[in-house]
Amino acid sequence: MKYLSTRGQSPAQSFSEILLGGLAPDGGLYLPETYPHFSADDLNRMRGMNYRELAFEVLSRFATDIPADDLKAIIDKTYMADVYCNVREGENAEDITPLHTLEPNLHLLCLSNGPTIAFKDMAMQLLGNLFEYVLDKAGQDINILGATSGDTGSSAEYAMRGKHNVNVFMLSPHGKMSRFQTAQMFSLQDANIFNIAVNGVFDDCQDIVKAVSNDHAFKAANKIGAVNSINWGRVAAQIVYYFKGYFAATDDNSQQVSFAVPSGNFGNVCAGHIARMMGLPIKHLLVATNENDVLDEFFRTGVYRPRGSANTYHTSSPSMDISKASNFERFVFDLVGRDGDKVRGLWTEVDKGGAFDLASTTLSEQSAFAKVPEFGFQSGASSHAHRMETIRHTWETYGVMIDTHTADGLKVALEQREADVPMLVLETALPAKFEDSIREALGCDPVRPASMQDLESLPQRFVVMDADAEAIKRFLVEKTA
Repeated sequence: MKYLSTRGQSPAQSFSEILLGGLAPDGGLYLPETYPHFSADDLNRMRGMNYRELAFEVLSRFATDIPADDLKAIIDKTYMADVYCNVREGENAEDITPLHTLEPNLHLLCLSNGPTIAFKDMAMQLLGNLFEYVLDKAGQDINILGATSGDTGSSAEYAMRGKHNVNVFMLSPHGKMSRFQTAQMFSLQDANIFNIAVNGVFDDCQDIVKAVSNDHAFKAANKIGAVNSINWGRVAAQIVYYFKGYFAATDDNSQQVSFAVPSGNFGNVCAGHIARMMGLPIKHLLVATNENDVLDEFFRTGVYRPRGSANTYHTSSPSMDISKASNFERFVFDLVGRDGDKVRGLWTEVDKGGAFDLASTTLSEQSAFAKVPEFGFQSGASSHAHRMETIRHTWETYGVMIDTHTADGLKVALEQREADVPMLVLETALPAKFEDSIREALGCDPVRPASMQDLESLPQRFVVMDADAEAIKRFLVEKTA
């Protein structure tokens, strides 16, 4: 299996060759040359597999250059019950991603049982072990530069902390994460973890990561790698839980299901898109945004119009406060027939601060946007008032407490669900991460895992810097000298 850039001007590479990096040299994102396909017989064979077995079945189709025994050992080391042990009452940690049924054909797929109680752990724990394996094989080390709007940072740092061949430099928007999210990151005292609070919004942080990645000489000289969802390994790992959720919600493979996915950077729902392309019977993928509704605007109109920092709202679902959805480029690559020249032209406009309109772009005698229904996508948006009402409704009706991002997904799911199609809402975090919002909605505090009771009182270690890529590069060089 080889990987291509969405912008069509980088050589094809193997899984291990692209694993440690982020952007391709031409500024695009990597995708496999073709998506592996699971037949009906394959799906019948996979039904009943546990999470580790499913992960090997899926990931072995992508990581073809890693010996099967080594890959299996990495997966088995990653998806252990004692790692994913933050379960709700009545759930089994061995399930890794338990399915919680709210009512017939309406489910939560619980993805937040990992060490940082956010769905990012599902991929990041695997990525940490894959990084260690590949680096040890090559006798190399790496400096990871990442950006986070709330959850990627802590999940990456917890996955990489203490690893002898990895340093992590994580950018986050100063003062724009929840207190819990901030403490979870900044309280880490490991010598290989560096937290940088950037004066700006998440998109400023993400732009810095892309700018550094596009400085090819600096990237090579300083061994820069990536853990944001621009990293293909992240997306590949997330595909697995779509299969797990499908099998848990259905009795046989003649049934279709739909997934509602809270969406900011498009990585989570991009994994669902790829699962669908691989043959998983998904009817609809519902892209659920908050007030930063750039993705919802596209799926309603065909116009992709990223917004600047001044027009990116700070909301009560802060991990989705994103107006430049990096992984969206992967879907557009498929949407326009995998035409790298076309994608490069579209993102030339985006990178200059512009927009594009696929509803009016001719492609094989029809607009590219007209092909969106073929890929199963629908969308909707949520507001703070919607989140509060959905959290209250879910608590009062089902006795289940959800976080604000999951509430965005559930709100859209309730609006667009079909009576005869199971709807799975992807949980994104446990409510403990967003105490202020839970207190506003329910008048009580969410329960925390015992290990996180006094998180905010721990000493914090971080630096505040302006949104300046050159200053960030100087800081990285200074700390790794």
